[in-house]
Amino acid sequence: MSQQSPIIADPASATEIASVRTVRVMLVDDSLVVRSILERIVEQRPELKICASVASAREALAYLACEPVDVVVLDIEMPGMNGIDALPHIIERAHNARVLILSSNCVEGGPAAIEALSLGASDTLAKPGRGSFSGRFAEILTERILTLGQQSAALPVLCALPQAEPKPVPQIDTDQPLECIAVAASTGGIPAFANFLAHLDPRIAAPILLTQHLPDAFMEFYARQIGLTTQRRVRVAEAGMAVEPRHIYLAPGDAHLMVVANGRRREIALDRRPVENGCCPSADPMLDSVAEVYGKGGVAVILSGMGRDGANGAARLKAAGGTIFAQAPESCVIWGMPGAVSKAGIAAATLNPDAIALMLGGFLPRRKP
Repeated sequence: MSQQSPIIADPASATEIASVRTVRVMLVDDSLVVRSILERIVEQRPELKICASVASAREALAYLACEPVDVVVLDIEMPGMNGIDALPHIIERAHNARVLILSSNCVEGGPAAIEALSLGASDTLAKPGRGSFSGRFAEILTERILTLGQQSAALPVLCALPQAEPKPVPQIDTDQPLECIAVAASTGGIPAFANFLAHLDPRIAAPILLTQHLPDAFMEFYARQIGLTTQRRVRVAEAGMAVEPRHIYLAPGDAHLMVVANGRRREIALDRRPVENGCCPSADPMLDSVAEVYGKGGVAVILSGMGRDGANGAARLKAAGGTIFAQAPESCVIWGMPGAVSKAGIAAATLNPDAIALMLGGFLPRRKP
């Protein structure tokens, strides 16, 4: 089935319409004490409503078979079916709902968080000790639930908007060889990148630079996870590494990933200076460097994520002759980063990750008849 860019009459107004809706929240945790604390925290926000509070994954699945929710707050360690095993089933059953993993296993650097994100969780948060649920934790938890819930609620509204005339299939200039693919991603980016990579033609040898917003302690584990799904060599970037074909270079969590020219050799450089958008790692310096080193041979892929990271760098890459792709809102957890690029008019196409990968196949040399 072919993928088309979604037609959105006014994404900003759709989000405003969705934001007035109450976000329906389901809590899934085997501890009655924890559920009671979370219920009190969530219900302090008038925009949030607890629609279900259950002690097991099986109870959650039974509820989701009958009732809709916007956000599922899911523990990992539970008797019977644990949260990781239940996650794919919950995502399938919950349709447009977003899943926030709240677990003591999701400490910084914990592999459970990466595994959950890889399986489609929208976000993770470490569960504090029982005496530390108030204050800053309560504020962070409710803000994340509200953000995810508004994104979830926006999808049906978007579908109900009047349909505009279908846009023509984008015309991409594929005469220039594809020399580098730079990918920017944040919340929801891990499953999006996995989908993109799974559909990327193996004949495409261009190196891939990946800036995914994650703490530094996660990066080695995430690199290993990517390596299990591809024949390309995956490495956490280090300064001075040669940029080679069929390699994926992952930005460390404490530095911006860049590429520099050293004669004919292309090398990795790391930069730790603060950037305007406050992200570290940030996609903007990465895309700036791709514009300078590769120009027309550079392609940017902006995947799901909150904020505007990558928008400025993508604009510079386009000005240098490169090609920009943005993920479509229908497949995003948060259409912030790709939305900023799409709304600025610098994306050659706004598509789902698998469709973007298929578009890149057009850069392959055409076979002579």
